[in-house]
Amino acid sequence: MSKKTEKQTDLGLRQFIKDLGYLSGGAALLATTPWLQSFTPEKAKEIQSEKARIALIGTGSRGQYHIHNLLPMKHAEIVALCDIYAPNLKEAARLCPKAKKYTDYRKMLESPDIDGVVIATPLNWHAPMVIDALSAGKHVFCEKSMALTMDQCKAIYDASRKTDKVLYFCMQRLFDEKYIKGMQMIHSGLIGDVVGLRCHWFRNHDWRRPVPSAALERQINWRLYRQSSAGLMTELASHQLEVCNWAMHRIPRSVVGLGDIVHWKDGREVYDSVSLTYRYGNGVKITYESLISNKYNGMEDQVLGSKGTMNLATGMYFLEGEDASANSGIEQLLSQIGNKVFAAVPAAGSSWRPETQKAYKPHYIVEGKYHINDGLSMIGAVKDGSDEILSAFCQACITGEKGKDIVEEAYCATMLCLLGNQAMEEQRKIDFPDEYKIPYMKFE
Repeated sequence: MSKKTEKQTDLGLRQFIKDLGYLSGGAALLATTPWLQSFTPEKAKEIQSEKARIALIGTGSRGQYHIHNLLPMKHAEIVALCDIYAPNLKEAARLCPKAKKYTDYRKMLESPDIDGVVIATPLNWHAPMVIDALSAGKHVFCEKSMALTMDQCKAIYDASRKTDKVLYFCMQRLFDEKYIKGMQMIHSGLIGDVVGLRCHWFRNHDWRRPVPSAALERQINWRLYRQSSAGLMTELASHQLEVCNWAMHRIPRSVVGLGDIVHWKDGREVYDSVSLTYRYGNGVKITYESLISNKYNGMEDQVLGSKGTMNLATGMYFLEGEDASANSGIEQLLSQIGNKVFAAVPAAGSSWRPETQKAYKPHYIVEGKYHINDGLSMIGAVKDGSDEILSAFCQACITGEKGKDIVEEAYCATMLCLLGNQAMEEQRKIDFPDEYKIPYMKFE
């Protein structure tokens, strides 16, 4: 992607946010997306001549994805790189030849020439690195999910409350235009009362990466082992559960689920197939499913309302009672008979009411061109909000302005993922534990 294209896109979301605020009322927008209050065209003008000095810990595929997003940003400069795996560090250094190279992140954190740190490491390293970086006086941007265990999540949350440094987690849907506008539509009542949520994420990939020697198996294929990974839930479901909470303005009270290793029986320890149900206090439920041995259904984030359905992942919504052909059920039946689809007319059956119409008329959440993430990439998708939230973090490194609710949203989503894993492991219903509740959470 060229520098010109990246800069235009960056300004594009800022202008989109500004226009959205004008159209629907700035107060209403900020009530739905308070983390955007500092990411505006006006705020961008304040940092035109300044650069955030950024260091990266973890220079693998996701780390290099962030590097490619950082390089064109006018308000960011990559000054340091850190990795214990030499091939990745060498490739990152090729992209950033002026950056200093480290193999010990603690040594890197001693540098006074670093403003912010981007962490893109295996999940088990998130908690120690985030806490160490905050303690060293650095602003921090960390990949999702927040941490490997509930205790680690709570420790990070507590640390964030005690520091004046900025902490971001890459919950990129919070900065995706489709989701921002779609949520505003949901909260304005367009699809009526939210009565259910259905999310799924399907791939067909073993999650394995080639290793040069057996000694590096657990280091490179960290996603497959419980000492370093929480599997499909933290790698994929964290984004989608956050979306559900965003739509509901509350947190589920309980979860049940089943997880298995169905297809990839290759020594991995994390499930390759999960199916869960989360229940909110008002009875609304999230049905969540993910597996990595069939990609037919792709990825969808559906919010089901009494008046319509919002599919945020595809950027479309459908209203109840509408039909693309405007034909009633009986008209469709007569057409099918005329076309000899049926050999005979059924003598009895359900009444042919409007709700039996076959097709829904699609409406677009955002007009014009927008990007759809099919969920197949293990690295990242184009314009899924990752570059925008990273840009907002770099801006915050300069201004010191925290992104409102970002830490809390990441905490809630990660905790639900870990509770889901516990429910699958113990094969029982798990209620949200009191000791991990924070004031931000609403359960009723």
